[in-house]
Amino acid sequence: MTDQRKSTRPNIIFIVADDLGYADLGCYGGRDAAFGAVSPVIDSLAANGMKFTQGYSNSPVCSPTRFALMTARYQYRLRGAAEEPINSKSKGSATLGLPPEHPTLPSLLKASGYRTALFGKWHLGYPPHFSPIKSGYDEFFGPMSGGVDYFTHCANSGDHDLYSGESQAPTEGYLTDLISRRAVDFVTTKRDAPFFLSLHYTAPHWPWETRDDAELAAEVSRDLFHLHGGNIETYRRMIHHMDEGIGWIVSALKRSGQLDNTLIVFTSDNGGERFSDNWPLVGGKMDLTEGGIRVPWIAQWPAVIAAGGVSEQHCMTMDWSATMLDVAGAAAHPDYPLDGVSLAAVLRDPTQKFDHPLYWRMNHRGQRAYRAGDWKYLRVDGNDYLFNLTNDQRERANHAKHQPERLTAMREDWERWNASMPAIPDDATVSLGFGVKDMPQR
Repeated sequence: MTDQRKSTRPNIIFIVADDLGYADLGCYGGRDAAFGAVSPVIDSLAANGMKFTQGYSNSPVCSPTRFALMTARYQYRLRGAAEEPINSKSKGSATLGLPPEHPTLPSLLKASGYRTALFGKWHLGYPPHFSPIKSGYDEFFGPMSGGVDYFTHCANSGDHDLYSGESQAPTEGYLTDLISRRAVDFVTTKRDAPFFLSLHYTAPHWPWETRDDAELAAEVSRDLFHLHGGNIETYRRMIHHMDEGIGWIVSALKRSGQLDNTLIVFTSDNGGERFSDNWPLVGGKMDLTEGGIRVPWIAQWPAVIAAGGVSEQHCMTMDWSATMLDVAGAAAHPDYPLDGVSLAAVLRDPTQKFDHPLYWRMNHRGQRAYRAGDWKYLRVDGNDYLFNLTNDQRERANHAKHQPERLTAMREDWERWNASMPAIPDDATVSLGFGVKDMPQR
């Protein structure tokens, strides 16, 4: 790579919300809250960049998606990603996490000259065997587990779970704001190299606490699922706090003259949960129906992406990781070829489209899904379905009986793909925070 190419490589910020629904943002049709617009900053990223309407997460639950994000490969290739999701009982495990020897998005970027940091949620295994520092990040500040209280920063186990590097770092403050302010400091620190910043918020994941709800911390300390609490307005305020923090970061990039050559990508790790708006999609977190895997995807890069673009390109989490490696001029490790496909050409021209079949599977309810063009093959609880998503985003009109040949062909395609992946281990666990005994099924 020439010195000129190195000097023009973009800074990259990969923002991942936690359990955000497809229609929670204004730019995806979300309604205003009682206090006003929920996501004006994120909406402006879409207006000044590009919005994807057919973007997916690699999984409908958090840690498997994060394996794919980190490796730009199907998560099923790694044992830890068979957990749905990794839970606190895995603490001390030398198996359930992201292996440090596996090349990652940050390690490959770091090797090519990027400064790397993760501020926010890790959820890919616990020290001493696993950590962001062991997988390519120069800096880390955030929780190791899947969910923590926003004020005490304790996990559901009651253990304190806010780290700096690999050491616990007790810090006062509302977690969403702490993550945002760390990011502001990072992007404004003078350096000669471009940076890669993973900004993985826990918002708007439970417990249901806004910036003004510190008194709730004691109440939910041993039950962070907070099944008796929360409401739509609290949930929207939590999104708004994240949106404000992203605004602080964008303002810092503007002040420092870095915004024009910074690629900012925003998404969610999976579909929404209890208070989310997934309209017009059905289902949510833990489901391979569209509401569990179709998520907001927004990209802004003023030097490259024209404002106001809308793309219908099918894509998923690992494609964005491949895209970031591509635009940074960083190569994949030859022993770990990528499953993700670069979207760089689409960023330059939103009318660009290419065929891109997408596959999923879940231990939970024996689910499987396969998106190819307009069509989606889905299995849930042993039932096979066939939907034309162009005509029926809500997956209500089942064509399985009327197009049996198409169903058979797509089922066989999925089974060929599945045979190329490791089998789900017998000891893989499914961890559900709540069920129909807690609230009616959606």
